[in-house]
Amino acid sequence: MIKEQLNIIKVGGAVVEDEGSLTGLLMSFSSLRGKKILVHGGGKIATEMADKLGVETQMIDGRRITSAEMLKVVTMVYGGLVNKNLVARLQALGVNALGLTGADMNVIMSVKRPVELVNFGYVGDVKYVNVKALTSLLDAGAVPVLAPLTHDKEGTMLNTNADTIASSVAVALAEKYSVTLTFCSSIPGVLKNVDDPTSLIKTIAKADFDPMVADGTISAGMIPKLQNAFEAINSGVAKVVITSPSNLSGGTTILMDPETDD
Repeated sequence: MIKEQLNIIKVGGAVVEDEGSLTGLLMSFSSLRGKKILVHGGGKIATEMADKLGVETQMIDGRRITSAEMLKVVTMVYGGLVNKNLVARLQALGVNALGLTGADMNVIMSVKRPVELVNFGYVGDVKYVNVKALTSLLDAGAVPVLAPLTHDKEGTMLNTNADTIASSVAVALAEKYSVTLTFCSSIPGVLKNVDDPTSLIKTIAKADFDPMVADGTISAGMIPKLQNAFEAINSGVAKVVITSPSNLSGGTTILMDPETDD
């Protein structure tokens, strides 16, 4: 049976926070045909709001420590300010957007990350994606816009990485749909030279990953992004793309390693 196409677009905070990039992304997203889901970040906006409210921001290796007070801030910013502004702008473009956190309709349930070397506080690791709920919304013509917030089903919201949410939702829905998962950032894809936007690497297979990390081609935040991408591909997602907001049909495509004969 041929599966229906589903596009899941994850847009990072750098795009959400730049008006030009955001406008391009929303225009591109609105023009996509068929079923689609948008997952967004918004870390810089949360940090700015925390500063205004006198809440200390703590980061370790680029990851936010979510104290009880910071949880209030990210819930307000991600689930309210950022999410509803995106929904309103998509509605203006004719997209029947519906803003959701993981708590809404129990769409995404997580468990609080256990304390190991670092106590990340109220950060959630995804354990369950409600396929039935998301499918019912998609079948009704709604376009879910997912904030990077989940819940533990015990009354507590949890801050959750937007890339992880996008990958988890893509994998969960892959049994029903042919899913293309697209990560949008401020660069056109994975670059051989980060200072040269024309040095785009059009395809990357898993076998390419370790050598490219070793020689520095892939570094910093691109490492976990690609790790998420390969995990999604290996878990049934049809296609993963890393690209810029204005070029959803281009960028770098992540591939399964080709099968070899023994």
